[in-house]
Amino acid sequence: MIIKKQLKSGAAVLALAGLIAGAAQAEEVIRLGLSVPLSGAAAVWGKGAEFLCNTAAREIREGGGVSVGGETYNFECLSYDNKYNAAEGTKVAQALLNREGVKFIGGSLGTAPVQALQALAERQDVLVFTVAWGASIKGVKHPMTFTQMNTPGEILPLLIAYIAKEHPEAKSVAMLNPNDATGKETETLAGDIWAKNGVDVAASDFYERGTTEFQPIAARLASLKPAIIDLGATPPADAGAIFKELDVLGWKGVKVVEVGTGADGLKATGGDAAEGVYMGAGVTFEGNAATDHQKAINEQAKAQIGESLNAVQIGFYDSVYALKAAMEKAGSVDPKIVAEVLPQVTFKSFYGEEVGFYGKELYGRDQQMRLPIIVTKVIGGTLAEVARLKP
Repeated sequence: MIIKKQLKSGAAVLALAGLIAGAAQAEEVIRLGLSVPLSGAAAVWGKGAEFLCNTAAREIREGGGVSVGGETYNFECLSYDNKYNAAEGTKVAQALLNREGVKFIGGSLGTAPVQALQALAERQDVLVFTVAWGASIKGVKHPMTFTQMNTPGEILPLLIAYIAKEHPEAKSVAMLNPNDATGKETETLAGDIWAKNGVDVAASDFYERGTTEFQPIAARLASLKPAIIDLGATPPADAGAIFKELDVLGWKGVKVVEVGTGADGLKATGGDAAEGVYMGAGVTFEGNAATDHQKAINEQAKAQIGESLNAVQIGFYDSVYALKAAMEKAGSVDPKIVAEVLPQVTFKSFYGEEVGFYGKELYGRDQQMRLPIIVTKVIGGTLAEVARLKP
């Protein structure tokens, strides 16, 4: 939805004549809908996503806005809580598209809620950005959907191969994922990739989101005596609690959370049991590798949401700049025209490099941001980057 706000500008008061020469200048505002979890175990992802969308929108406004056809546009982020499930995702989709009239989704999180959003958005020619991991929402059947972070198709082959090489003695893995669309699609792909890397899948189980008692689940995993435990798409709070129970049971092995995003969330529930966890969606802003801009924004985020930024949330910053680039290249703010141009543009990502889109070989169309695969590990209680791989 594009709305106009009245800004007073160019007003010159002619005191002697008592005349005011000025006019109200219309500002064009493009509202970016966000369908994200703002409550529950994954709330930190949604709150960080909202923070970064607002940050990008503010930076663009301060930089002069989006210039299209002689008009200047700015972005405004509008967040709704999808509670990371399909039922709430449907309600959010209806609110954003039908009630709010949004024509651009700046980001959406969770395969099940995104599927509900996508179904309605496609009928209304709404452009959708998503960090959802499910491959089912990608491809030529979904020309209005674009992915703003690395997903299993990008992360898992490189992450698992790296871990298998680092731990050649580890020959068995037990897997656990949430019992939903995200977890099921992650589990299928991860199982195949572990096997291709010479690691036997001892078991693969699912649990319900909202679970608070993880001792029985941990006992089942530990009883298999796997060399590796892979928690796949499990959110940080749940993953930390599971590793804590495993630690109590005396299990010692290689710990993996493919969608793991940071040390803080794991440590909040897992304490020292978070040590040594490998992650595929974490980002660290310590040391010389991080830019001043990244460090400054990350410090603001920590003050507001309680932990460092991660790859899930960064996508909500990058999508705003991608939209700006596509709108200016297309000379239009029509969602269908912007979607046609989007695969052709490059933009400066929060990661600090120019990125574009790819994915035609895997998905049939270039709808995936080409982002670095960053392998991180909790070392000494802090998140450390151990490898940066190019897809």
